[in-house]
Amino acid sequence: MRSNWRRIGTDSSSNISSLDDLRVDRESGVPLYLQLRDQMAQLIEMGIWLPGRKLPTERHLSRRLGVSRNTISLAYRKLAEGGLVQSHQGRGTFVAGAEPQRGHPDVAGEGDPSLDDLVDSLIGTAAEKGYDLGAVDEVFHRRLEERRARLARVRAAFVECNREQLDYFSRSLELGAGVHVLPVLLADLLHGDDREELIDRVITADLAVTTFFHLREVRQVLGPDVEVLGIALDPDMETMVEIAQLPREEPVGLLCSSDNFARRVVKSMCQSGLDSFDLRVETSPEISAVWRLLAEVGAVIVSPGRRDEVQEIAGDKPVIEFIYKPDAGSVNALQNRLLEKTRKE
Repeated sequence: MRSNWRRIGTDSSSNISSLDDLRVDRESGVPLYLQLRDQMAQLIEMGIWLPGRKLPTERHLSRRLGVSRNTISLAYRKLAEGGLVQSHQGRGTFVAGAEPQRGHPDVAGEGDPSLDDLVDSLIGTAAEKGYDLGAVDEVFHRRLEERRARLARVRAAFVECNREQLDYFSRSLELGAGVHVLPVLLADLLHGDDREELIDRVITADLAVTTFFHLREVRQVLGPDVEVLGIALDPDMETMVEIAQLPREEPVGLLCSSDNFARRVVKSMCQSGLDSFDLRVETSPEISAVWRLLAEVGAVIVSPGRRDEVQEIAGDKPVIEFIYKPDAGSVNALQNRLLEKTRKE
């Protein structure tokens, strides 16, 4: 498949006077994250958003504007690079220049306790009960190590439709605690020669996991007695930043091992406002096809696992590996569910 997109210039930052005025123009050809960065920068520079004000959460703003969370993350990152905002771990993103404000009426999710608040509350409660900091520290780390040890004993079967993402998860998805991942290709689960044996292996895992794209069909295959948890995948932030910084004057290659993964990458780029590239897509494993693609483009995006083979022959051309990762909410839900299962031991 081959995609050719048009690019049209526009000024998306005019007449911005409040949060409600934020908008995106998908027909402009200007990346969506740049449109939002410019509009929010205007709100800050005009003094409408004062120092210390908390910006809307990425999830809230992405839903409100109908764009991906990566688009919002990219916009916030660019604002931070310009010194206009500051991010505080566990608390959010704030307009730079003052201590973060609390309780602003226009900010979504302001009442949610941060991780710092939760830990402070724990320490305060323990102190009220007569425990010193040394005891709190000892118990906290002991319980944390116990939880990690329990998670390391469980097995999660991950079902995905494309080999690239499946291989990446089998190597990299440890959920921060060493959880073993059994990779299962969806086509093998549905139609493979060893389908029945594979289904038995998945059923004996502690939990079956798949993306929301395939949740219904995986549940149908495994039956009502098997728990299947759906997770959301987002493109890696560093990946999107690298792609956004590529020049638009030259074609960009997309080299994948499957059409499924190629279509998902194209969709993710469109959702993030990166649809102004002349994208040349290739899925052939033949080295001659890789050479032909490299001859046509100024940079190449590759699926997980193909970076090394392309890097060796790409010369000075940028090679960007396109990686998907489960969003923080999905990882948290998955860890909590696995922990619940380990408590039965």
